[in-house]
Amino acid sequence: MADEAIEDAAEKPEGDRTITVVAQPADTNPSGDIFGGWILSQMDIAGGVAASRRAEGRTVTIGVLEMEFHKPVRVGDLVSCYTQVQKIGTTSIAIKIEAWTTNHYHPSPLKKVTEGVFTYVAIDENRKPRVIPNN
Repeated sequence: MADEAIEDAAEKPEGDRTITVVAQPADTNPSGDIFGGWILSQMDIAGGVAASRRAEGRTVTIGVLEMEFHKPVRVGDLVSCYTQVQKIGTTSIAIKIEAWTTNHYHPSPLKKVTEGVFTYVAIDENRKPRVIPNN
């Protein structure tokens, strides 16, 4: 990450890089752009990882507060999702997630393509809400 340039030097990813994946041809619409639902799915995976780590156990997605797409993602782009805890309740946790891309084939500046806030609930082995430990 430190070696990668950022398209808008004033803006940098917030939070921790949680996952990085390559956008594949199977994830595109007929115009060759990556489906928004695929990006949403990658963000949910990253948010689930961050929420489960913080909650010290299993979590489930209960909502997406907001989601905003800034730029398209193309086949071959490396998509990195950055996560940051926004709020912790008794059983729920809100995670801000940003998706940034760079070209897989040729080094290029990072650019933010989308962001959103996802909410997760910690659950126990019976799939019932459980208290998130204080850290």
